[in-house]
Amino acid sequence: MTSLAAPDFTPSRQIAVRPEWLAQRREEPLDPALPIVDPHHHLWDREAECYLLDDLLRDTAEGHDIRATVFIQCGSMYRASGPEEARSLGETEFVNGIAAASASGTYGPTRACAGIIGFVDLTLGDRVAPLLEAHVATARSRFRGVRNRTAWHPSPAVRSNLLGPPPGPLEDPRFVEGARRLAAHGLVLDIWAYQTQLPLVAAVARAVPELTVVVNHCGGPLGVGPYAGRREEGFAEWRREVLALAALPNTVMKLGGLAMEVGGHDFHLRALPPGSVELEQAWRPVVHTLIEAYGAGRCMFESNFPVDKGMVGYGVLWNAFKRLAAGAGEAERGALFAGTATRVYRLHEAPGCEALRP
Repeated sequence: MTSLAAPDFTPSRQIAVRPEWLAQRREEPLDPALPIVDPHHHLWDREAECYLLDDLLRDTAEGHDIRATVFIQCGSMYRASGPEEARSLGETEFVNGIAAASASGTYGPTRACAGIIGFVDLTLGDRVAPLLEAHVATARSRFRGVRNRTAWHPSPAVRSNLLGPPPGPLEDPRFVEGARRLAAHGLVLDIWAYQTQLPLVAAVARAVPELTVVVNHCGGPLGVGPYAGRREEGFAEWRREVLALAALPNTVMKLGGLAMEVGGHDFHLRALPPGSVELEQAWRPVVHTLIEAYGAGRCMFESNFPVDKGMVGYGVLWNAFKRLAAGAGEAERGALFAGTATRVYRLHEAPGCEALRP
């Protein structure tokens, strides 16, 4: 396999997107009429990185039937002033404006950002209630929950965040108190954590059984730092923890995020981008383990764009997911690609998303 020099990393520690490289691999969409909800993407405009509505819609227009999307917090467009804990309202305001523009139909049939996962610091404990109410008032039926900066590993080689969080948010008792307030408001908690942190995720889910905990990116299987060159051993450790987590009925799993650098795959170093057949083969052990453990009703495929775009194009990515779900029945495929995300994030309640109603 011919390799290239390593591509640049962006200031936020993502593999830089190279449109010319991605353009070398195009595929016709498989099962193009299958309805899809993409429940995990970002929007941002910051140093050396820009991914806004036009960029998202260019990706979603690659032939798959993307009915709606869910925006996930990424620290973008915070207010420049005001109380520190309230500045993240700027991100919710920004994304709600994007969602309103998309809901008008002016930009095509995809309802971008029909669901919004914002940021409220849950370690504020009881003090999160008025902040949650402010986010709900801003985005109303689109605001569906929060995600905090929680992914952490002691190795400096394991990093996927713009800002490295302290190691303790998931272990802080105040985080659980904040999570209880989240559940009381009918909102969900998205968590991005590496495989080494999954016992902490399980502890939060166990402490607040009324809260839906959406685990991002397949539970963070690692392939760099201390896990480099130890894929089988690392997989066994990851599998043990995700199976334990699956025993908690209030947990839901997002299937994706496997094209991040921390996963240890090297597709971005190759002369040609990967095709969907190669991706299906590489990701099958992880994805099939999760679908078997959680069931289709607790799993949803996600793009994690533009982060995963450093390794794979949008159309090829969804072809890989469709190949991974090839053995599923019609009802299971419907759940994996749209139904679970629609139910968990209550997207049918968002303006312009009436067609998603069950």
